[in-house]
Amino acid sequence: MDQVNLTVLNEFILMGITDRPELQMPLFGLFLTVYSVSLVGNLGMVILTKADARLQTLMYFFLRHLAITDLGYSTAVGPKMLVNFVVEKNTISYYLCATQLAFFIMFITNELFILSAMSYDRYVAICNPLLYTVIMSPRVWWMLVTTPYLYSTFVSLLVTIKIFNSTFCGYNLIRHFYCDGLPLLSLICSSTEEMELIILILATFDFISSLLIVLISYLLILVAILRMNSAEGRKKAFSTCGSHLSVVVVFYGTLIFMYLQPKSNHSLDTDKMASIFYTMVIPMLNPLIYSFRNKDVKYALHRILVQAFSMFSQSSLYGVIHVNSLTSFKFFSVCPQRR
Repeated sequence: MDQVNLTVLNEFILMGITDRPELQMPLFGLFLTVYSVSLVGNLGMVILTKADARLQTLMYFFLRHLAITDLGYSTAVGPKMLVNFVVEKNTISYYLCATQLAFFIMFITNELFILSAMSYDRYVAICNPLLYTVIMSPRVWWMLVTTPYLYSTFVSLLVTIKIFNSTFCGYNLIRHFYCDGLPLLSLICSSTEEMELIILILATFDFISSLLIVLISYLLILVAILRMNSAEGRKKAFSTCGSHLSVVVVFYGTLIFMYLQPKSNHSLDTDKMASIFYTMVIPMLNPLIYSFRNKDVKYALHRILVQAFSMFSQSSLYGVIHVNSLTSFKFFSVCPQRR
């Protein structure tokens, strides 16, 4: 019996989103569309904020890294989830499961602190506009982005190494559609109290500290806006942080719903729906929110599309002229000259 329990696992079986065969292909089509929009939107945001000269400000610097983060954790989960809809057995190898867990934890943790850094940036821009360039120097830019990446990488490696250095029992069914920390803990033979405590402390610290930065920043922003005498100034201030506030409400609202609801209301299906929302839907929504609510992004996208169309038109016209020239050359070469 002990030999069976301590069998070395080479793969895990993912329970998936649903076990109903008639829903597999419709869900595959739905999530393929969601992931494709997320991929195009976030890649487009990265390219746009890098290529357009008018978007070389701190807000779009943060927006670029938010898009990279969204792309990171949606890609850590999305492609494997799509494959599982069309294969007969939803399996994932031992090392691919560890890799998926590591990248997911890294990017989802990084998202929390990127959003809080963006909140602080909006606070400085609205409450201290005259000192903005002094406070938010390029050195501070990189510090506010590099620190979350380093910290989230540390958290990811710590949790992943602790889990996968443990001994798994012969039972290898993960009650989720991707490799997540808590479902994996239920498969470990030895005591998991230490790992559960580490995950609880890190998750609580990450969530509360980042949320406090967001709440304090927006509370100070609200106070500053209410003190403004100009209606135009208040409108401009609201529009400045409107897109980011929408993203924050959706992201933190989903996490609060998932982790802070009473245990009596917890169910596997509810957790899966919340996980789908913040792993697949939110990365799709973020670039759309910033595209539709931000005039600078819309204008930059319009300029890029116009330039691309212009280049395509010129290349097409050159191709037509080139083909016509070759045709004329061949005609005069074949036809005898009349004297």
